[in-house]
Amino acid sequence: MPAKFPLGQVVATPGALEAFKDANQQPFEFIARHVNGDWGEVDEHDRQENEHSLQHGFRLLSVYTLNTGVKIWIITEADRSSTTILLPEEY
Repeated sequence: MPAKFPLGQVVATPGALEAFKDANQQPFEFIARHVNGDWGEVDEHDRQENEHSLQHGFRLLSVYTLNTGVKIWIITEADRSSTTILLPEEY
């Protein structure tokens, strides 16, 4: 499936990297979901906002839960220059 938008430079915070390590999971599976428009556990308002943002070039947010129960956020900036993987408390 082709990507719905460019990710730009992909970076992750130290907290997010530690959470992936603790969960024995890889960021790539979540990045793949994000770039293909699977926004994960966002509410309906944020889901609609993401769909609007795809068309109009605004910021995109996905929320996923690792198998340890830790939530991660993936945010792609409006200009599509970068995508950041982080914990909600790091925002």
